[in-house]
Amino acid sequence: MARNATPAPLHTLESGTGPLTLIFLHYFGGSAQEWREVMHLLGNDYRCIAIDLRGHGDSDSPDNGYTVDDMANDVGDSLHQHGVSDFVLVGHSMSGKVALALASRQPAGLQSLLLVSPSPPVPEPIPDDERQKLLAGHGQRAAAEQTLKNITEVHVSKAIREQIIADDLRTSKPAWDAWLLAGSREDISARMATVTVPVHIIVGSEDRALPPDVQPRLTLPYLPGATLDSCAGAGHLLPWEVPTELANFIRKKLGANVVK
Repeated sequence: MARNATPAPLHTLESGTGPLTLIFLHYFGGSAQEWREVMHLLGNDYRCIAIDLRGHGDSDSPDNGYTVDDMANDVGDSLHQHGVSDFVLVGHSMSGKVALALASRQPAGLQSLLLVSPSPPVPEPIPDDERQKLLAGHGQRAAAEQTLKNITEVHVSKAIREQIIADDLRTSKPAWDAWLLAGSREDISARMATVTVPVHIIVGSEDRALPPDVQPRLTLPYLPGATLDSCAGAGHLLPWEVPTELANFIRKKLGANVVK
């Protein structure tokens, strides 16, 4: 894929060792921080790298370059910089679409895709009124607190709640607006025929941001070999809400022993 945007240096978190590298990508308005506990649980068996996408977390925030392909290009650059060979992409929500875009290029070493409540390869079904509320609420703590309520179902600690809010508030406006106005509306479904690695999807049964029926309707028709699992009682932020269950899902799909 031709590069249309200047590369953006990406901040990463890394832990663990192993012959297979897991590349963790976060949700819209989130950061690599959401993967800390999952990485801790998997670090004895896998090398784990979590990436802050451009405009999110501690990564650079250029004024442009926020298409799905721009973000996929950045991830590809980061893989090269970290000397990654055999790897699995773990994409959450917004980054599910980014992971699918990168996988459609058939990068060397990619073994499989694990998608957590992914944005579908067709335009994401965000209601117009919700889209406008999100656009207007950028950078406002009250709006971030309301988003937190909307996207979680399982109780999380005060420290985690504050981290989720902080990640929301530090997302750059160019990244925020670009996803809501353009990226979430992109249609990359024509490329899904070139995704040849196994794809495994997991959703929260109580997800209100991307309800569970989105995947059978808007993702699975383009990835007929993909599997779909559900985590009972969880909302949209599975890495924060149910890290142990998510780590065991990853282990199971990679053929490793589940840890109780």
